[in-house]
Amino acid sequence: MHRAVFLDRDGVLNESQVIDGIPLPPRTIDQVKIIAGVEQAIEILKLYNFLPVVVTNQPDMARGTVLMEQILAINNHVGRLIGVEHFYTCFHDDEDRCPCRKPQPGLIHMAAKELGIDIKSSYLVGDRWRDISAGQAAGCKSFFIDYLYEEKPPDLPFTRVSSLLEAVEIITGAINGEH
Repeated sequence: MHRAVFLDRDGVLNESQVIDGIPLPPRTIDQVKIIAGVEQAIEILKLYNFLPVVVTNQPDMARGTVLMEQILAINNHVGRLIGVEHFYTCFHDDEDRCPCRKPQPGLIHMAAKELGIDIKSSYLVGDRWRDISAGQAAGCKSFFIDYLYEEKPPDLPFTRVSSLLEAVEIITGAINGEH
């Protein structure tokens, strides 16, 4: 069984555009900007034999504002830039009541089943309450990158961090007995 770090995409790997306190995903490949330290964090995860797995909500397809092809192209672009090959994407909106849409843990469970992941020895890193709730529901230890968005905060327990790199340093430090 593999250990994994489940990663939200927007706000964890690439920058979100924040409008009126709400984070929005890039709509085109040209808008993708990888957050500083992300490539290093992914390298460290791989060095410690963690499988980096992206689990991302992309409801704009259901809302009719982007095409699935655009979202998949952005996923592929981000994956190539940072060296991540596993992406699990929910294209539904809240009204669809989909079990894969975070805060539900469906994407995590799907990835765990397909990739042979031990969820209990895995982690989740996200920047929104939905991410943290999904990680908690699946049984992962969760790290919250707090950008002070204008939305409800996640419920405890979680560890607040400033970046993916900080979360990875904590995860790998804990494995080395440093924390």
